[in-house]
Amino acid sequence: MSILCGIPLVECVYCLACARWAWKRCLHTAGHDSETWGIATAEEFEPVPRLCRYILAVYEDDLQNPLWAPLDGYGINPDWLIHKKTYKDTRGRAPPYVLYLDHDHADIVLAFRGLNMAKESDYAVLLDNKLGKKKFDGGYVHNGLLKAAAWVLNAECEVLTELVEKHPNYTLTFAGHSLGSGVAAMLSMVVVQNRDRLGNIERKRVRCYAIAPARCMSLNLAVRYADVINSVVLQDDFLPRTATPLEDIFKSLFCLPCLLCMRCMRDTCIPEEKMLKDPRRLYAPGRLYHIVERKPFRMGRFPPVVRTAVPVDGRFEHIVLSCNATSDHAIIWIEKEAQRALDLILEKDRSMEVPAKQTMMRQETLTRHSEEHKAALQRARTLDIPHAYMPPSEYGTFDEEGDGSSRKSQGKSSPDSTNKSKVAESWDDIIELLFDKDEHGHMAWKK
Repeated sequence: MSILCGIPLVECVYCLACARWAWKRCLHTAGHDSETWGIATAEEFEPVPRLCRYILAVYEDDLQNPLWAPLDGYGINPDWLIHKKTYKDTRGRAPPYVLYLDHDHADIVLAFRGLNMAKESDYAVLLDNKLGKKKFDGGYVHNGLLKAAAWVLNAECEVLTELVEKHPNYTLTFAGHSLGSGVAAMLSMVVVQNRDRLGNIERKRVRCYAIAPARCMSLNLAVRYADVINSVVLQDDFLPRTATPLEDIFKSLFCLPCLLCMRCMRDTCIPEEKMLKDPRRLYAPGRLYHIVERKPFRMGRFPPVVRTAVPVDGRFEHIVLSCNATSDHAIIWIEKEAQRALDLILEKDRSMEVPAKQTMMRQETLTRHSEEHKAALQRARTLDIPHAYMPPSEYGTFDEEGDGSSRKSQGKSSPDSTNKSKVAESWDDIIELLFDKDEHGHMAWKK
């Protein structure tokens, strides 16, 4: 009898929790996520619309005779295209991509397309993961995306090494959209950890632009690699805010109301501080760029504003109730709004035409990024985020201050030996992901 009397009380608590959750969600808009961030400069945001067009070019069957090119084209010179890989070439182990040598911008670009909803192999990559399944460089990553990145690196290692050594002043850029953004982010991490495999390329030459990024790495990795990885989010895009693992969403399609109820109770009852300290929880990677073009309770689109930061807490943790949550994920819209935003920044910043001031602004941008990155790492350590230590100073990003305490857990070995052990460990991870050994010790592709 006493148990039956307690049921109405439980129902009341549940209804109050749901009401509080719905109230917070109805008042929360995408602009709140980045309202305290700084404004991006034209120099740092310039690659985004261009790389979006390169990603769109992956969808074409014949770049010599494109069918869906934007008004100004893809900006790709077919003579500079190294090669283009399709699903037939990757055998479903990774999304299609192009390798392009961009002489105009001194850049070697590897661009991946997004999720193809008609391809089972893409779903297999997404579903190949469980919470805390794969560890990498002191954190957790999405297992399927890491395996796809490992396959690409193994397939393109010789070509990339040749290009990097032939063009020592060119940057190496990985770019992708949606599913491809996760592969690009994983690939940039693996390359940074195994730079000797690509002709000892410097860390500052490696870049990644994750467009509409998937949550693919733990918070300590997301902050630590913010000097390499850049994520671009358009307004209300749902994917960077989807904290529920993608594999759980697909498995719960037949009981979606149950999933929503559980998410409601979890968001209400679990404080954000506790979520931050879960080392297995995945986040959008690197430095974030948020394109904001709509305002709450107003109709139409406004001139887009690009905000940027390296946040630790409040890192797109709330789903936005918006009818644009899916359309803002489309690469076509992201390219258009990114180009509009860049044009507006250039119009307001006439000083970009003066070479001396342009050089000075570039240096100021690099200094600001370095300071923000360091502040984010300090914030992560303040919040006791597991394994949130600073990168080695040999990369030219930080000084040696504070590195000692972060390396205590790694033993008393020298920095050089520590780096070598990291490289060996991560490359062994790649071999383990890609190959099986038979009884005679011979290597064979995993099926």
